[in-house]
Amino acid sequence: MRGWFGHHHKMWIEKHFMMGRHGHGGHGFGRGMGGFGGPGGYGEGDDEGGSPWRGRRLSSADLQLVLLALLKGTPRHGYELIKAVEEHSLGFYTPSPGMVYPALSYLEDHGFASVTVEGNKKRYGITPEGETWLAERQNSADAILAQLRAMGERVKRMNEAMAFDRETDNAAEWTDTGHDPLRTARWRLKFALMEKRFASREEQQRVADILLRALKEITGER
Repeated sequence: MRGWFGHHHKMWIEKHFMMGRHGHGGHGFGRGMGGFGGPGGYGEGDDEGGSPWRGRRLSSADLQLVLLALLKGTPRHGYELIKAVEEHSLGFYTPSPGMVYPALSYLEDHGFASVTVEGNKKRYGITPEGETWLAERQNSADAILAQLRAMGERVKRMNEAMAFDRETDNAAEWTDTGHDPLRTARWRLKFALMEKRFASREEQQRVADILLRALKEITGER
């Protein structure tokens, strides 16, 4: 990518995504996250620094906690729980059946989850003991679910940026050579608006007011 788009798009990528890889401006993977349960708490994670993640996979202990939280008030089948985790993380994390069903068996064996057989399917629910156990660890469950959502949103933004990258790569052939001033202005506006997507409400309103004034000037509207 060349010229104006190459330089500014690289800066946008570094600002919104690369910071997260080093633990700045948001949570990252690996040891930087730390265990949600804390010393002696639930969710201690793996053996390498207390993280609940193994790459893009929750530790078995934290997955059990997440599943129980999702069962609170809503009995579900195993595949529904898998889908619920996937949807909550915006597609970032989908636990495998080989992780989910052993976790559900653990919860059942310890009296935290109940099972109702419906034909050849099992519907899982939370027991009173499970509700008590979850209540003592609700902060940990909320933290894990929040992290799943945050990482899903980060990956979504990255995918959007990559799509924009492909578009601007093609647009650079036009804009950087000055062949089409209107198209150049349109692409620069598109890039500027993308940078403002996650700005404060006040800043977004300021930008919207500018655009509306520009629109009136372009169309001659009074």
